[in-house]
Amino acid sequence: MRAGPVWRRLRAALLLVGVFALAACARNEVHRQEAYVFGTRVDVSVYGDDPAEADRAMSAVLREFDRLHAAYHAWEPSELTRLNEALAHGESLEVSEELAALLRDAQRMAALGDELFDPALGKLIALWGFHTDEFVPVVPDPVQLKAVIDAHPRMADLTIDGRTVSSRNPAVQIDLGGYVKGYALDRAAAILREMGIANALVNIGGNVMALGDKGGQPWRIGIQHPREPRPLATLPLYDGEAVGTSGDYQRYFELDGERYSHLLDPRTGRPARGTQALTILITPRANAGTLSDGPSKPAFIAGDDWREYTRRFGIDHALRVAADGRVEVTRALRARLQWAQGVEADAVVD
Repeated sequence: MRAGPVWRRLRAALLLVGVFALAACARNEVHRQEAYVFGTRVDVSVYGDDPAEADRAMSAVLREFDRLHAAYHAWEPSELTRLNEALAHGESLEVSEELAALLRDAQRMAALGDELFDPALGKLIALWGFHTDEFVPVVPDPVQLKAVIDAHPRMADLTIDGRTVSSRNPAVQIDLGGYVKGYALDRAAAILREMGIANALVNIGGNVMALGDKGGQPWRIGIQHPREPRPLATLPLYDGEAVGTSGDYQRYFELDGERYSHLLDPRTGRPARGTQALTILITPRANAGTLSDGPSKPAFIAGDDWREYTRRFGIDHALRVAADGRVEVTRALRARLQWAQGVEADAVVD
């Protein structure tokens, strides 16, 4: 029996209802993947209505993190350790275009920060035992420390000619641990955008970058209290912004009641003492992720002169927790913060 006009209209209406029902099932939500890379926990979140698309993009990001971790590991066999071995023997080495570019940028960054943060200090980091995933609480021998300080290894000792890298100082040993997480954020953002992801949040052990938003609302993150298991404050993070924190609570050991962190002052060879934590917010610009990592270190190590070093990198949004617990914040960042209960700034600077 042939369907009549009434039945055909009813069937069309039912099909239309089915389409609407399927569309309603495709809800926007946050999809997440986690991993352990760069010696820390990483978290990739994508906001969207297609779980399969989100999973593909997040998996691509985590594969890229694995690649960077393997290529630029500071003490396990990698392209970077091969370079360090060559430099220690007074030899040059042709490296990948990517590594050559990273070294040039890290060299520029070290110079701008008066070499307070300098990736050439790998030997010093190793002496303090931070070239392991588990730290042994031992203070280095003073004679060995003095030998490294007197040798004064620095990024300025590198000569980078195209892809060929050499050093006039055999004491140079490159450790990109305070730089490559920021670079990884930029790589993650590029991959997500290439794969059509407009809204995402990437967190690499406290270095965070935002793409788009979450359902029309900005992503919101917390700034960790350096001495308590709670945030100091929260702030909205908008499209293309990145945040990075250097703190003495992230990689450290304690011995005889004293805290020794991995943030070493090249002038003394010892952990910097003037600051507990320093957070910077990078507004949208080229290489925002990279800028969220390295530039927080010279400001952290500089202590009370921290604001001078954030200015050098064009950073207006910053917060410092001094060694005595005082909270200092720039006027620009204070306008963005929602303080935790019982917390407020002790000083506001321009």
